[in-house]
Amino acid sequence: MHLAYPAVLAALLFCTGLYGVLARRNAILVLMSVELMLNAVNLNLVAFDVWLRDALHAGQALTLFTIAIAAAEIGIGLAIVLMVYRNRGTSDVDRLRDTAESHEPGPDTPNGRPAPNHQSEVTA
Repeated sequence: MHLAYPAVLAALLFCTGLYGVLARRNAILVLMSVELMLNAVNLNLVAFDVWLRDALHAGQALTLFTIAIAAAEIGIGLAIVLMVYRNRGTSDVDRLRDTAESHEPGPDTPNGRPAPNHQSEVTA
């Protein structure tokens, strides 16, 4: 087996996933693109394991760990995306910037930051 074929396929998969992460706005499509990137890594691990004829099959063992991590990542990521969708009504990544603290000036301080708490003693 030539090593170039799976390496080129893995590079194409990884580039497709990278494009999906950078260009997509939907959080579920971003998670799917991350999965494409992880599958490209898995393909490289197995291809190099076969090419090197490793007796311990370290590439295949690392692939199993990567699949387990990807399954956990997609489970947690999908749960977070569903909770954000329930709370906000959208899964658009650009609209999620509202969750960060705003730096608009408030009525208490001139620069919008909360006033420092200089309490030196803890009262019971």
